[in-house]
Amino acid sequence: MNQPRFSTSSVKTASAKDYVARIYEKVQARNPGEQEFHQAVKEFLDSIVPALQNEPAYEENGILERLIEPERLITFRVPWMDDSGFVQVNRGFRVQFNSAIGPYKGGLRFHPSVNSSIIKFLGFEQIFKNSLTGLPIGGGKGGSDFDPKEKSDGEIMRFCQSFMTELSKHIGPNTDVPAGDIGVGAREIGYLFGQYKRMRGTFDAGTLTGKGLTYGGSLARTEATGYGVVYFTQEMLAAKGESFKGKRVVISGSGNVAIYAMEKAMEFGAKVVACSDSSGYIYDPEGIDLQTVKQLKEVERKRIHEYLTTHPTADFHPDGDIWSIPCEIALPCATQNEINEAQAKELVANGVIAISEGANMPSELAAIDVFLENHVLFGPAKAANAGGVGVSALEMAQNSSRMNWSFAEVDEHLQDIMKNIYKNASLLASEYGHEGNLVVGANIAGFLKVADTMLSQGLI
Repeated sequence: MNQPRFSTSSVKTASAKDYVARIYEKVQARNPGEQEFHQAVKEFLDSIVPALQNEPAYEENGILERLIEPERLITFRVPWMDDSGFVQVNRGFRVQFNSAIGPYKGGLRFHPSVNSSIIKFLGFEQIFKNSLTGLPIGGGKGGSDFDPKEKSDGEIMRFCQSFMTELSKHIGPNTDVPAGDIGVGAREIGYLFGQYKRMRGTFDAGTLTGKGLTYGGSLARTEATGYGVVYFTQEMLAAKGESFKGKRVVISGSGNVAIYAMEKAMEFGAKVVACSDSSGYIYDPEGIDLQTVKQLKEVERKRIHEYLTTHPTADFHPDGDIWSIPCEIALPCATQNEINEAQAKELVANGVIAISEGANMPSELAAIDVFLENHVLFGPAKAANAGGVGVSALEMAQNSSRMNWSFAEVDEHLQDIMKNIYKNASLLASEYGHEGNLVVGANIAGFLKVADTMLSQGLI
């Protein structure tokens, strides 16, 4: 480990648990009402206690005090005109959380739920997720409370142009590189990049990732997060002599992550029996027809209940609980806090053996405790869904070299990234006395790289 280049002689010696307790109290006091941010920080702090006990330099040099405070939080007004000629105003956000190991990197989310707490929890998680990839990218996140659902292409374009007019002042290929997230797909990235190019007068392809293939995008980026979740889960299963073959899989969501998690799980021999959107979930005991879901969601932009039009033997549940369906593998790929303690207990009672988080923080803390206590294989989001940002960084590399890699090349890199994340998380969990606990292993692995780099760069 790098030796600290500065020190605080007045630091009082205290246990690592006392240190993280003080830090968490500070987070709560400074960020009142930001429950999602509190949750993300608590999960992280509780996990890294063993690493803090081994290295007092982290406390002596205020590493946690600096980690929990964003380097920059940008909030701005986004005015735009709807198709009826009325002015609408939304709120835009970008949190630039930590740049110790590289330029800020993280997606943009357009959803009515977006607020400072959501953006800060996502940005905080992104620090360690990006660190786990082994690639030189720091942590950031952004978005708006704009809802793209049922908006025309013209409305979405005008909103994106207004949003980027302000965001363009704060990003760049060596500063901050946004990508997509919930509500931000290829269409939105295209409008955002077009406005950035117009504002800056340069073709800085590496400023945004998730771009179209005709202007600097990467093959396999669309599939990356979903494929990555399955690759990570396969590593967990293989370590216990298991595989996807013949297993029933339930996947929440039906967006980009869920669709390609379904595709890869099916390729590995699993039967995916359920998926969902915000209107409810479908259950098809014979196995979901993936091409129908792709047509509905990627082409027609319709709601998931339309699946029954061509598959009348399936069931649609508008108010049901997708996690009540018996399965061996569960992949939550929708949104934060979609699995609570009671649902976790039901999954365990129904025989689940493995869970990997395709969404960001989809399991409440009490639900994670249930999984770990019952020895369910559990892949936390910052490890399991890191494939998306990993391939985004590979897109940046291709942009820098002005080269295009084949799908097979990118997919091979993605598999290596996910295997290494699992290997490092598993190794550090064992090394720090928590064998099999990938929450502890992933948090410590992500933390150590960032913390040691912060020590080496001084008090900034």
